Order: sequence, then C-alpha cells, then structure tokens
Amino acid sequence: MPKFITPAEAVKLIRDGDCVILNNFLGMYNAEQLTTALDKNFLETGHPKDLTVYCTAGLGGWTLGAPCEQFIVHGAAKCLIMSHYSSMPETAQMILDNKIEAYNLPFGAMSHCVRAAAGGNPYVISDVGLNLFVDPKYGEYQLNERSKQELVQEIVIDGKRRLKYKAPEPDVALIKASSVDALGNISMENEPVIGDPLSIAQATKRRGGTVIVQVERQLEKSRLPQEVVIPAVLVDYVCLTPEQTQIQGIPGTDLHYTGVLPMSDEELEQYAQDHASNDPKNLAKRLIARRAAQELREGDVVNIGVGAPEFVAVEAARAGMLSKVALTVEAGSMKGLPQGGLAFGAALGTQAICTTAEQFDFYDGGGLKVCFIGALEIDAEGNVNGHYNPKKLSGIGGFINITQFTPKVVFCTTFSAGGLVIEHDDEHGLKIVKEGKFLKFAPKVTSLSFSAQNAHENHQDVTYVTERCVFRLGEHGLVLTEIAKGVDLKTQILDLLPFEVEVAKDLKEF
Repeated sequence: MPKFITPAEAVKLIRDGDCVILNNFLGMYNAEQLTTALDKNFLETGHPKDLTVYCTAGLGGWTLGAPCEQFIVHGAAKCLIMSHYSSMPETAQMILDNKIEAYNLPFGAMSHCVRAAAGGNPYVISDVGLNLFVDPKYGEYQLNERSKQELVQEIVIDGKRRLKYKAPEPDVALIKASSVDALGNISMENEPVIGDPLSIAQATKRRGGTVIVQVERQLEKSRLPQEVVIPAVLVDYVCLTPEQTQIQGIPGTDLHYTGVLPMSDEELEQYAQDHASNDPKNLAKRLIARRAAQELREGDVVNIGVGAPEFVAVEAARAGMLSKVALTVEAGSMKGLPQGGLAFGAALGTQAICTTAEQFDFYDGGGLKVCFIGALEIDAEGNVNGHYNPKKLSGIGGFINITQFTPKVVFCTTFSAGGLVIEHDDEHGLKIVKEGKFLKFAPKVTSLSFSAQNAHENHQDVTYVTERCVFRLGEHGLVLTEIAKGVDLKTQILDLLPFEVEVAKDLKEF
C-alpha cells in the first residue's frame, strides 16, 4: 500500500543529481502541484539540484511565469531531455542562451524509450529520424554548446542504416492521475489522455527508484482490475491534491473529454458550428484549413497537429466528415473532435484513449492515411523545418513520427508571418492587406524536420497549403498547383519566393 504524504514532503525525497521523469503532454496530466512544491523547496533549501529532467512531450503553461517550469527556471535542473519546448517560454530562452544543457528528440522515440526502459532495454532501434536533424550525421538534437551527450547513435543492421536511441534511467517518477482506490491502485478516469504512466512507473521501480503520484481523490472501494492504470505495487507515495485541474489553465472537469459523457458525430458537428472562431486574426488559418480539409477521404485515419491544422478538425466537422473519418492526436485519442489551444491533446467525444507508445506504434507503422501539420520553413526542394527557430525554440514533438511514414502529408502554414493581414469574401476572393514580415519559404531550411528525399523514397503524397496558394511535391521540388481567387500570381507569390518554382500548366483557382 502506498504511503500518503504531501507534495512538500514528497519532493524532499528527490536527491541532488537524480533523473526525474515526468508523465506530461503539455497541459495534460501535468503534475503541477508536485513541480510547484519542488520549486518551493529548491528556493528555500537549494535542493534538490543538478536534476536531469526527462519528459517525452513537454510541460504545459505557454505563458511567462507558468508554475510547471519554475523549478527549471530557478536552477534546480542541469539537463533537459524533451520533445517539445514552446509551451515553456522561459526554459526555451535559457536553452537558446546556453544556460542549461538540453536535448530535443522525437516524441514517439522518447515514448518507446520509456517502454524499453521498463523492460530493461537500454536503447531503442528505429528508422524514425533518419536523414533528419536528429540523425547523428547532423547532430542538431544537441541544442547548445553545453549539450554534449550522445543520445542517438548510428547503427547498421543487415546492411541497413538505422538509429539507436538511448533509454532513460529514472530515479524518481512524478505522475498526475485522477484517483487512488482503497488498495492503493491508481486510475486516470478524469484525464483526457494518459501518456505512459505504467511504463514510467515500471522503469523507475525497476531501478529501485521512487514513484510519486498526485491524485484528486481517494476512493473508499477498490477499482475493477481493468480500470487500474498503475498497480499499487508500483507506487511508493500518493499525494492528495483536490485542487488539481483536468487541464492546466482551465478550471473544472469536462467529462466530454473522457468519454463519460459521450457525444455523437452530429453533436460534435453542431459544437464545431457553434464554437467556430470568427476572430479576424484566425482568418488565414480558417482558409488554410478549409482547403486542407478537401484532402480528406472517407475511411481516412487522420492526425491533426497544433496551430493552423487545429482548424482542420473544425472544418471536417462542419463539412459533415466526422462520421466518415477517424481523427486522432498523438497524445492518444482516437475519434472525436480534437481540441486546440490549452486543450490541445484532448478530443471531445473521443471513443478510445491509447497510451502514447501505442499511438506511436500505429503512426510509425504507417497506420495513418493522412496528416495535417504546421511548418516554420519550406524550401525549393520541399524540405520542411517544423521545429527550430533560432530566436524562439519550439521543439519537434511528434512531428517526425507523424510525417515520416504517413502516405499523405498536408502541411498547413501561412505564406508569411509576423503581421500578415488579409480579407476575404466569396465574391472577390482573397485580399492581402498587409504582407507578413517573415516569409515561410527559404532557399534552404534551417533544420530538417521533413525530408523531401525521404518522401520520394517512401512514395509519399505531399501537399503544402497556404492561404493564397497550394504546392505539391514534384519530382524536382515544389510545384505550384493552385492559387486563391483574388491573388496575383506574379507580385503576391512568384516575386516573393526566394527561389524559382515550377508552375503547373493546369494551375487551378480555389
């Protein structure tokens, strides 16, 4: 039976130099009370210090001063291994300023490494990341001069080059869940997605480490065995934190995210209609999503990414496609209506919730039919940088797992950024009132998140949708295939591109 203690007592069990593993997906299942207590203890005592923090996604927050990252900001950690950093703005800046050792690895590879660690395997061998920034031949997963560890190595098996990812060696696990039953078993019935809590607990206990779980409530009876996510035997300490929220930054609990209150496709479609954004700032994203959603086909299993792709889910619902396709998010939800903003990772009316590792098994195996994902830079060859801005660190997240093996990839991005202002009506089409300061197209991308060479070898169908035009990946690079009504081909597309682009003979208007 686990022992009940307070978060303040729990964090005193963490030793200097420990590897702390967190079960997080941005604002989902974020052990905020434990990380807040960790920060407080460090500020008061200077301990624990020199921590290595392993988190397969990243900590939620998105704003300066968010409590989840303050223990890092204030100096308790010396090393970070994560897939995503843009939701941690202060931490991201520390990395760019070379103030902390940090690494950026693919979300799915990290999730599979956690599962491997649970089984005593020191590494994972994978094709994920080949010929991309994480590949040792580029070595760009080491985010600054402080970061010298080799977490990814090249290996050749049966004459085929592959990547070997190092599994974590956790000393302490910090996990957020919903309840603990009378026997000490842990369940996550109020969490929109669950991550990899069992593998994290197993990996930590296997090394003789300490598993600490914060929960909202204690039950008087025991759960059915099928409802238990982490057995009591794997849990050392439980912290009752009734103040915890379902999603960080959003008060209350919405049971539509958990399936306790189901929603039909018709209800989800009506919800999308009622909650569609009319904010002029989102007009470009809505236009992009409207065109991108035309790539959907009945029976498709789909991944919806963050940013402009979030609007594709709404457009699919508004077009009556929810019953005809299966929308998924890498966090683990299957079917339903994926959400955006602070709730990204959750899905209203979801019909199933997988562990993250299971979801990425499906993605890496080519189970998706189409994915919709954002882009920071696109070059003439069709390569994409979706993770690295030297002035604002983002992180790869699930980008590589989602795009590398999916038959159809649809990139969704504005043509320019930083002040783009547009107007649109059905009669006159698109009017570009003010061009953005930063063009999303470059002679060569800063870092490789998606390789056109890989895409050709994998026979992928690749589309790049902007608010004013559409490109396809051709044999020799980008091919301009569509232009929005009201847009001038020469002055508003070709003259702005920093490279020559092939224009399709049958250029279409959309």
